[in-house]
Amino acid sequence: MYSFSYAYPTPHHERAASRVVEHFARQDGVEAVLLTCSCARGKAAWDSCLDMVVLLDPEQAANRRPELEQGWTSIYPGEPVFEALLQVGPYTHVDLILTDGHFSPDRYWHGWTLGPDFFELEIGNTFAYTVPLWQRGDAFDQLKARWLPYYDEALRQERLAMVRQYCLNNLHHIPRFVERGLYFQAFRRLYDALGEFLQALFIARRTYPIAYDKWIQEQIVEILQLPALYPQLVQLLETHHLEGRELVGKAQILEELLEQYTGGEIDPS
Repeated sequence: MYSFSYAYPTPHHERAASRVVEHFARQDGVEAVLLTCSCARGKAAWDSCLDMVVLLDPEQAANRRPELEQGWTSIYPGEPVFEALLQVGPYTHVDLILTDGHFSPDRYWHGWTLGPDFFELEIGNTFAYTVPLWQRGDAFDQLKARWLPYYDEALRQERLAMVRQYCLNNLHHIPRFVERGLYFQAFRRLYDALGEFLQALFIARRTYPIAYDKWIQEQIVEILQLPALYPQLVQLLETHHLEGRELVGKAQILEELLEQYTGGEIDPS
């Protein structure tokens, strides 16, 4: 069972988080302030950004969001605690998201050449891999119970079929691009297909992901408990001769993995 506990990499991160909580806890229409991403899982480095989510009352979100965003942008520049965090490293800023906690797949466009969409990512990084630092009531707990352990089964089946279709489309374009000498486009299609494979893998396992382009070993080995799969994914991107048919073989391997891990129903137990 995957478990995590939050940890701040520097005192500057901790003080900045406390200041964010202090600011938003005083605002009407705010239900919770959440710590998320690497700090929430205790995996942040000294130069990591501080990722936080502010959960809004859905009945007030439309009216309150502009004022809350304006209030945040007015205090963030020049605030000593945030200035101190910015001085820690080149990327140590506060990355803050305001959300009402209601997610619809219709809002997430999955194009033929865009790679995986963010529907499951945003749910996971709002409810599965977060730590509430402050709550006004039980709104966060109620929403968490709605989305965890996973969303509606009919929607899951629909999205799994959709993601597999897009993944296969990318893979089946690779031989055509290689034949035309479009090797960089073929590699791009392989990379996007790998992201869609990860998306389909998590959907098949009824588990929310963290990201499709980082923390891959943590997710495959620790969260999904598939240690044998991880080195196979690494090898897919280890290209020794780009201008050849190597990418065609890699596309075939990834298609086999897609069928093996997502082609049938998975019992997560």
